Amino acid sequence: MTTAAALVAAQGVVVAALGVTMLVMLPAGRHADDPVQALAGGVTVLALSVLPLAAARGLWRLRRWSRGPAVIVQLMAAPAGWQMAQNGGVWSALGAAIALTALAVLVCLVNPTATEALGIGPRRSEEG
Repeated sequence: MTTAAALVAAQGVVVAALGVTMLVMLPAGRHADDPVQALAGGVTVLALSVLPLAAARGLWRLRRWSRGPAVIVQLMAAPAGWQMAQNGGVWSALGAAIALTALAVLVCLVNPTATEALGIGPRRSEEG
């Protein structure tokens, strides 16, 4: 569970850093022709970082609700990473990293030990 929490937290931090970068670059004029659209994009990306960060915190604290948001983030990240990997160059490496990270988190989240720790999987009887 620790691995999944750490990977999801890293995803959230990267998305937050991208949103902050977009907002910081706005006054420099390095964005699209429409500054309002650039501002909205930066704020949106920053807001999107809340989901993986909250899910990571929930996974770290073994909260049952956290698995759903973490899985949703991975189901969005895996195809995006795959698509990026098709572009070649640096995008291939970045896309492969995103897709592989998403797959690693999904494997961690469906692991029977993880589901039991979150109280999702079937309970083992103490008989025996």
